[in-house]
Amino acid sequence: MSGTCALPGDAEGRGDGGVGDRDDDAPLPAALVAVHPTRLGATRAAEEEFVAEEVPVALEYNGLSHAVMLATPLDLEDFALGFSLTEGLLASPADLLDVEVRTRPNGVALQLRVTARCEALLKERRRSMAGRTGCGLCGTDNLDQVFRPPQRPVPPLPAALAADEALVAALSRAMRELAAAQPLQQRTGGIHAAAWCGIDGAVRWVREDVGRHNALDKLIGAMARDGVDASQGFAAVTSRASFEMVQKAALAGMPMLAAVSAPTHLAIRTAQACGLRLAGFVRDGRATLYA
Repeated sequence: MSGTCALPGDAEGRGDGGVGDRDDDAPLPAALVAVHPTRLGATRAAEEEFVAEEVPVALEYNGLSHAVMLATPLDLEDFALGFSLTEGLLASPADLLDVEVRTRPNGVALQLRVTARCEALLKERRRSMAGRTGCGLCGTDNLDQVFRPPQRPVPPLPAALAADEALVAALSRAMRELAAAQPLQQRTGGIHAAAWCGIDGAVRWVREDVGRHNALDKLIGAMARDGVDASQGFAAVTSRASFEMVQKAALAGMPMLAAVSAPTHLAIRTAQACGLRLAGFVRDGRATLYA
């Protein structure tokens, strides 16, 4: 998740997600926007540069509004599927029957058509959230809902990565290739990325977003859509490793999450409980294993 979350307060059944009237024929907002800031220093000059766009993205399930996230308007179908899986709203990709991306004057609506079982679960969650004014963890309103252990054991790290030397080499290659596979970040300097890497550390899939959680959700959605076996590799992210990112990686069946920055203590404890390998400070040929 992006770290900014709003839950709709409209009545059950309304599907506009709080982002205005329909404007389905309008194109999606651009992911990059040109601006002309004034640079201060030796020379005062105005030059064109690109900044990342973030837009409200409403997730609607069978016409029911669930949450509004701030995200980069790219790979939104992947985001819809990945978010739904990692938030426990879908049991499998097969529960998502269809998704349509609709533009609105104030954002984008992702209209998901899901199975009747999933719709019943969503309605129950809406009833439990009635009367709330805000959220810290989207879609949760009590502590019991925060920790969602994987339904299946997290697979072990592939044997080819058992030796420290092989693991460091794979992690180093992953971060090196990830840095070169971020076109939005290279243009703006303000975008996170998540990659799925093979056993040798080669980057196979990449998704970018202004939110580190969104980037990981997009990656997981893309892999689920194409039936990628997440156990035969690991995830690499250009951020710190939070509890939610560890939980999302574990729920997706990834054996390891590698972060360029630090983990939180809750992330470490969650990784240990799930059996997920967690690496932090992966940079310059070094890594620190926390779980």
